[in-house]
Amino acid sequence: MTRRSCAIYATGIVCAHLLIVGIALVVAQVFQTMIHSRLKKEMTLTEKSRVFESWKNPPPPVYMEYYFFNVTNPEEFLKGGKASVKQIGPYTYREYRPRENITFLENGTKIYALNPKTFVFVPEKSAGDPKVDIIRTVNIPYVAVMNEMNSYSFIVRTLISMYMNSLGVELFMTRTVDEFLWGFKDPILTKIHSMKPDVDEYFGLMWKKNGTHEGEFVFHTGEENYLDYGKIDTWNGLRKMSWWSSNQSNMINGTDGAVFHPLINRNELLYIFAADLCRSIHLAYVEDVEVKGIQAYRFAPPSDVLMSPEDNPANKGFCVPAGDCLGTGVLKVSVCREGAPIVVSFPHFYQADPKYINAVDGLNPNKEEHETYLDLQPTTGVPIRACKRAQLNIIMKRVQGFPKTKYINETIFPIMFVNETATIDDDSASQMRTLLLIVTLVSNFPLLIVGLGIILLLVLVVLFCRNRQKKTAKEDTAYTQVSDKPDEPSETPANQPMRNGSYIAMSPVEAQKC
Repeated sequence: MTRRSCAIYATGIVCAHLLIVGIALVVAQVFQTMIHSRLKKEMTLTEKSRVFESWKNPPPPVYMEYYFFNVTNPEEFLKGGKASVKQIGPYTYREYRPRENITFLENGTKIYALNPKTFVFVPEKSAGDPKVDIIRTVNIPYVAVMNEMNSYSFIVRTLISMYMNSLGVELFMTRTVDEFLWGFKDPILTKIHSMKPDVDEYFGLMWKKNGTHEGEFVFHTGEENYLDYGKIDTWNGLRKMSWWSSNQSNMINGTDGAVFHPLINRNELLYIFAADLCRSIHLAYVEDVEVKGIQAYRFAPPSDVLMSPEDNPANKGFCVPAGDCLGTGVLKVSVCREGAPIVVSFPHFYQADPKYINAVDGLNPNKEEHETYLDLQPTTGVPIRACKRAQLNIIMKRVQGFPKTKYINETIFPIMFVNETATIDDDSASQMRTLLLIVTLVSNFPLLIVGLGIILLLVLVVLFCRNRQKKTAKEDTAYTQVSDKPDEPSETPANQPMRNGSYIAMSPVEAQKC
């Protein structure tokens, strides 16, 4: 057997083995199963897991951007006209949110933690100085008092109104951004505090929220089931709320938005419990995106989350009392926020009924600036980029006994909105890209084997064809005539044997006698 034949046979044997082994691994999905099992084990909230430290101290910087609606025509609104507002901001704060008081429960299957949040002003990302910039907006303490007086008699409401007028309090107030956000001593609340010490005399949208937490959480670690990774078991000792009018609406579903289970697919709904909204919301897949070279799935709240119960009966439970419902795109949360009739929505009433948008001049909802979304890396479930956007509104309407509201048309009045953003940092992104490359290579290793087998198969075909061509060429040239001259008759001596044709390097030799 020639060397060429040996090479052909060896290539064929190796090719056959690679194809058989590769196809078997692809069909059995051995490497994919191995990677998935490893991910499920690693993505748990245990002290030995790689994700525990990043869950305890989230590395991506989180920024809170506050935008305010400055009222430009308060007198006209009080006379029955349409309010006009102008957006100012952002006023940006860096948010620090480490997990504290971490305690493992029930053999490591659950974990208790507090999540205090601290805010530090970032001037280079802000539109102005919050301690200097002035805004004119609704006097929320004033509206809260009127709302509380609804259950009292007309005479009592009239007396309260006269007393508030004597304090020089108006339905609209002018304050610095810093005062309105972080607190100031309010004259109305100060008087109430003197009679009811449990009522705070300071007011601010973020009053007592710098350095505090939103409640005590117990999370599932994912040790028992990877799909439960990061899900909330209890909040302030509760497995469900009691504010809303249906069991479904009172459920505490999903995570706190910081982590999600690995191996996410496009068809599932992701649930987040938002303590500041007093409810759980769901997010649905929107599109594939890329963030810093990392492929991700974008999830966002679909339009049915804040849809009117007439269009989405599942939202009937958010009407309190039962049957007292608002329209599409708004949610009344005063049931869990004592005092003023607070309503939440997306910024500029994005995805809301046009009647709310048209009731106030100066609003311009659009998807790019006002949509809430979450970009998740589907293999690990890690959030790569997030934008949580919510708007705070208050219901302004006529209240008998308060003459200043006599001509007001009932309006859901926009106060401010917040844009909470976070994007993976460069170091974490680099580590993520490396991890995903390893996962991709290992997962596709059987395909690499099959590909190598196919290449060797092509090499085998080429070698076999060339070998056949050489054999055929030898057979065709075995007896080829060398001389081109035509045969010419010639006399041959009697003792000279006759030559038949031409011969190469050969001459007749006389036979030797013995």
